[in-house]
Amino acid sequence: MKYTQLGRTGLKVSRLVLGTMNFGPQTDEPTSHSIMDAALDAGLNFFDTANVYGWGDDKGRTEEIIGSWFAQGGGRRDKTVLATKVYANMAGDGQEPWPNHDRLSALNIRRAVEASLTRLRTDHIDLYQFHHVDRNTPFEEIWQAVDVLIQQGKVLYAGSSNFPGYKIAQANETAARRGMVGLVSEQCLYNLAERRAEMEVIPAAREYGLGVIPWSPLHGGLLGGVIKKESEGGRRASGRSADALANTSVRAQVQAYEDLLDKHGLAPGETALAWLLTRPGVTGPIVGPRTPEQLHSALRALELELSEELLTGLEEIFPGPGASPEAFAW
Repeated sequence: MKYTQLGRTGLKVSRLVLGTMNFGPQTDEPTSHSIMDAALDAGLNFFDTANVYGWGDDKGRTEEIIGSWFAQGGGRRDKTVLATKVYANMAGDGQEPWPNHDRLSALNIRRAVEASLTRLRTDHIDLYQFHHVDRNTPFEEIWQAVDVLIQQGKVLYAGSSNFPGYKIAQANETAARRGMVGLVSEQCLYNLAERRAEMEVIPAAREYGLGVIPWSPLHGGLLGGVIKKESEGGRRASGRSADALANTSVRAQVQAYEDLLDKHGLAPGETALAWLLTRPGVTGPIVGPRTPEQLHSALRALELELSEELLTGLEEIFPGPGASPEAFAW
């Protein structure tokens, strides 16, 4: 396993992040435990979740599955860098949404941390991430709440998710005025087919020393060899991938991608992950396996060395927007 520092911190994390969003909704508890065991066995130590995962009436279920895995002992919690998130409304089953049960008020942050710690069966969260921007709560209040949690030892680091560049700047300038470390990571949508983060989010993250943690590295399966799988009678595209492939220009782009990788004898999904590992500022992409086999496939991306010829070909198929302001100005 390859490791790197998380942004400007001294924390060492694996260059792949185990995403757990499928644990519960698509992957049962025993299989989820097997995947986490296999991840640790491979040296993957960075696990990502969120309080809302499980979704709907089962929100919180994913954290519970991770907590029951920690409870098995064997050093599982000690070996894991645990990241979770706060923002979504977590009112219980049968409860109608109630004020202050969501977003980033000091009250909800306090409530959400305690609930996550209980579900996760741990006394601390290594990386506590703001799942979305809360435009109604000032960063002074957010950092006051986080500072208390850090002093209590319940949270070690704070990160953001889905933040625009200017909010990363606002958050860390406010933290600096309080003498705090501030955000150390940004989890954003970033992959070969969706590169808008390169305009401002990633430059802001690098300027402020945040590690970039891309989510949806295969763009909902679009970069995982979806056309070839369809032609071979395998799993058909669904959801966002199916909608995207209905666009003839997108389908032609994905076909060119698959043809290029076929020429080089490479698997599409593994290559998409390996490409992200070459990008400046990226700590590691989040992989969300539903099965142990999918995890092993993702791990192979760490061993891929992408040639300059291939990187040039990928750039021609999926050109990035470029950094701002050049992306939209002279």
